[in-house]
Amino acid sequence: MHVVNEDELHDEFFPSIPSPEDSARWQAPTDLEQHLYKLSRRDNGYAYLRTLATEGVYYPVRLDHAREAAEDEHPMLTVDTSDGRVVAQVYTAGVLPRPHPYLVYEYATLGMLAHIVPDHVDVLVVNAATPCEQYFLTDADERDVWLDLHTELFAPDDLMDRVITRRTRVPGPGPLLHGLACGAHLCFRNGDAWNTAHWHGMGYRGEVERISRDWSVHSREDWLRIQEDLLERELSSSFWNHVLEARAMPLRGANGSTDHWRDSVEASLHARARQTGTPTDDTRFRRLVAEARELVGTILRYEARFRADGLLPPDGIVRSAAAWDIGRASKMARWGLGARYATETEAHTALERASARARTVYRSWEEFSAGYILGRCLHFDEEHFGSWYTTVLDAHRELTTDPDSPWLTVPFSTP
Repeated sequence: MHVVNEDELHDEFFPSIPSPEDSARWQAPTDLEQHLYKLSRRDNGYAYLRTLATEGVYYPVRLDHAREAAEDEHPMLTVDTSDGRVVAQVYTAGVLPRPHPYLVYEYATLGMLAHIVPDHVDVLVVNAATPCEQYFLTDADERDVWLDLHTELFAPDDLMDRVITRRTRVPGPGPLLHGLACGAHLCFRNGDAWNTAHWHGMGYRGEVERISRDWSVHSREDWLRIQEDLLERELSSSFWNHVLEARAMPLRGANGSTDHWRDSVEASLHARARQTGTPTDDTRFRRLVAEARELVGTILRYEARFRADGLLPPDGIVRSAAAWDIGRASKMARWGLGARYATETEAHTALERASARARTVYRSWEEFSAGYILGRCLHFDEEHFGSWYTTVLDAHRELTTDPDSPWLTVPFSTP
């Protein structure tokens, strides 16, 4: 089901960015467009193409056409000009407009364009109606150049693990920007601009496939359910946070030791069982208690490694793993918009709720990050300290040191 809010209908189908009065001072949306602007002013079309070959582009498609297309079909809007030529428009990520309820953008590499631009198209215009626009013919020789550059330069891994920050058309300080920053770990890993609320992601088809493959989200109803579960911190194990919270429980004879924490966990499980009428003398309950006591040791070992790697201060602990759900909720809101399962209003509301949840539990981005990493490790890593850990450790280090990182530019205590 496709839901459209009437107040979200608009006529911003394609980008339109006026040229600056002072051509030397244009502030591009991202570093990519700034670089393309310099190349276009120098009329260096080949270097411009080389840049596109590393990043890829987006092309507009009617939503109904995109939904009806077979896997090997790539519908593309084209424009007939007054001089009888046919033009296809493509854009880099930074200039893409506000998502439209009936128009989407699909992602393509330069190599893909060589195959999918219709044969009757005469001209490919990149970033039309922006200061960094550039035109290319689409004949066979030109397409061969695109294919050669794609083979030489395109490396998907190079598009990941990087901080990308938009300079223009971003939310001002407040819950929406803070909610976007809560997804910084995933934005870094996926190579997405962390502060764009006008989400297109991997393109319409890519976003639909992403949340279908990774999240079993196949409809608007699926998205609404999983978005709510993430925001309410119910998708990951509540067992983890129950164990973490038990560390602070007062207990007669407490001495702050590991055994005290284990005893606190066991006492809390017995108290909960009494409240719910759960039997405590059966094998299932005894197994639960044993798992909880064992989890204490697992968390302590992770925290020791976190302190050794600088994720935590020398005396630091992780108070909650809720950030694992909250951070994913921040990205799920954007993925839902990209797949057109969510309206823009719903996505932005979810981001603001993610912000509120984060500020309820944590006091800093560093605390939030440690909670996110612990949740990811408990979910995937099994104390191997392999790539499930090292990739987010690298992300944490970049996000806490890169001057453009949201964690250095967005105050955590946003009101």
